[in-house]
Amino acid sequence: MTNKITYEFPLNERIRVFIRLEQLFEQFNHFLNGASVWDKRAALNVLLDIMTIFSRNDLKSELLKELDRNGKALNRIAHSQGVDAEKLNQLLGEVSQTSKKLYASSGKIGIHVLESDLFQSIAQRSSIPGGTCSFDLPEFHYWLEQEEPIRLRDLQQWSSPFNDIRNAIDLILNLIRNSSDETREIAKAGFFQISLDRSQPYQLIKVSLDKSLRYFAEISGGKHRCTVRFMVPSHDEKRPLQSSDDVSFTLSCCQF
Repeated sequence: MTNKITYEFPLNERIRVFIRLEQLFEQFNHFLNGASVWDKRAALNVLLDIMTIFSRNDLKSELLKELDRNGKALNRIAHSQGVDAEKLNQLLGEVSQTSKKLYASSGKIGIHVLESDLFQSIAQRSSIPGGTCSFDLPEFHYWLEQEEPIRLRDLQQWSSPFNDIRNAIDLILNLIRNSSDETREIAKAGFFQISLDRSQPYQLIKVSLDKSLRYFAEISGGKHRCTVRFMVPSHDEKRPLQSSDDVSFTLSCCQF
């Protein structure tokens, strides 16, 4: 386990949505692998959140644009000195294969999930606090009491249309996060400002500090300038305060 805690700050809406989905997919997998009724309830709630994001965004188009941009960026550095040609070709192959899978998918992603009467019922009642009790949805109660292989099969079937999307998001975010080396910085009296080159397509700021330090990083700003404030957590009802100490941390300005 790392002894550092990392705070990320996306610099555009596309990357915000990708990171939110990444977190939801990780949550879904966590609850999918749990065997209790509460795990399966939680997995379904996360799947509903995933579908809500998909209903509001043209994610397939956004992912294809980003993969195309990534492919072009990788090709530009193909002949640069010191580039690992084998690793580069592997990345280009992953980008190309992921794009092909997305292009091959037809129709609105995840729409078939709503063809399940059970899932539709759960989705309709989930907006009501406690609305999926056994007396509200006896069919859902019956499903929750089935053997684990049956519940697991259904959840895997409902989530399968999102697998290619998840793989694409993982690939894109991995390329972005590894596109910049860390630099050691000092936040004077808990404050640090970052000026970004407007000609570079920066997408993500990463701030890392030792877990033993009693601060958390609060990042704000936009694609041209960001500020980092190291705040001392509050242990009462007062708001957290900016540290008066100089704080050592590592910074990555990721673009790709």
